[in-house]
Amino acid sequence: MDIISDPGELRKRCREWLCCGVVTGLVPTMGYLHAGHGSLLRLARERADRVVASVFVNPTQFGPGEDLDAYPRDLERDAALAATAGVDVLFAPTPQSMYAPEAATWVEVPALAEYLCGASRPTHFRGVCTVVTKLFLLVQPAVAVFGEKDWQQLAILRRMTADLGFPVEIVGGPIVREADGLALSSRNVYLTPEERGQAAHINKGLELAEAMVAAGERDPAVVLARVRGYFASYIPAGIVDYLACVHPARLYSLERIEGPALFAAAVKFSRARLIDNRLVDVVAPPR
Repeated sequence: MDIISDPGELRKRCREWLCCGVVTGLVPTMGYLHAGHGSLLRLARERADRVVASVFVNPTQFGPGEDLDAYPRDLERDAALAATAGVDVLFAPTPQSMYAPEAATWVEVPALAEYLCGASRPTHFRGVCTVVTKLFLLVQPAVAVFGEKDWQQLAILRRMTADLGFPVEIVGGPIVREADGLALSSRNVYLTPEERGQAAHINKGLELAEAMVAAGERDPAVVLARVRGYFASYIPAGIVDYLACVHPARLYSLERIEGPALFAAAVKFSRARLIDNRLVDVVAPPR
């Protein structure tokens, strides 16, 4: 595996692959890789001849007061995991090499960014879309893999890719969890032991929502009220940023569950803001 930091060198390498008919897969990450990232890298490996993984703590997707400087970094560890997963090139640029000092261009999907995480992080997805666009232009991948834990990000990038005509297949990788159900996240290292024990109940609350829908409840307000009560009882150290039932692709709140629905939550702890989601589906009644 090669480690490349210069965008120009990466572009040259990937153009050579493309000219030879090589199918390239891309897995963008912010590093501090864990088993969840490993599953995405292996998924890309299955679908492509060559795999590029980026490790870049992208400053434009962090808002004021967020953890840009504190975000965990360990390139040596990341490189070892990436190599084990079959990555061909690990791209680890600097912010200065990715953004010119006078950079003034953004890519965004505002219609989908106003919900869920976008409500409290208004510039986050603008930064995500811009850096992913830059990566697409550098790597020219046939397939790009993102985790379903960041469901809103996945929906936005699918919309962006379709709208701009990028010849890239966007693939979502399933959430990887700890034994107690907590979704793997690089930010889990921020949790205190007490918070770590409570954080597992985010997923358990979403499982409760799924069970209520499976039992026949179709009113999201009833389900969400029950889950909020569960969170209040079992996650006293956390503050619910949002808990919602939305359309999986368009992300607007649902008034009734008659088909696929996404239950999504974000909970803030002392140093970590954790997100999770659960997709449910019901057979729509005949009209």
